Amino acid sequence: MNFLIDSNILIYSYSNEYEYLRELIVSESCVLSEISRVEVLGYHRLKKEEEKYFKDVFDYASVIMPDRNIFDQAIEIRKEFNLKLGDSLIAATAMAYKLGVYTRNLEDFEKIKGLKCINPIKKS
Repeated sequence: MNFLIDSNILIYSYSNEYEYLRELIVSESCVLSEISRVEVLGYHRLKKEEEKYFKDVFDYASVIMPDRNIFDQAIEIRKEFNLKLGDSLIAATAMAYKLGVYTRNLEDFEKIKGLKCINPIKKS
């Protein structure tokens, strides 16, 4: 199965403690969402070196641009499960492309029937 990487996994990948996550990001079986680009690069306290890292990631990785169908599905997911906008769009994108989701936020995503979610963070 191919996977969509949630924004929180991207953020963790910057840390040396979680550098093993970088292998997922460059894997051919993983993609990113344009929504994650907005969430990550739009963070108001992003430092210059962090911004460069994340821009490089988005330049390198495959990125899905949500279309109207994804937005429509996100509306339904948001209404039914009371998810944040970004999470609704990530879930809708994964479902539209038949992808699982790599996320640390299992609690919200696992509510959605048929959406496979995995937390790739290794427990210490």
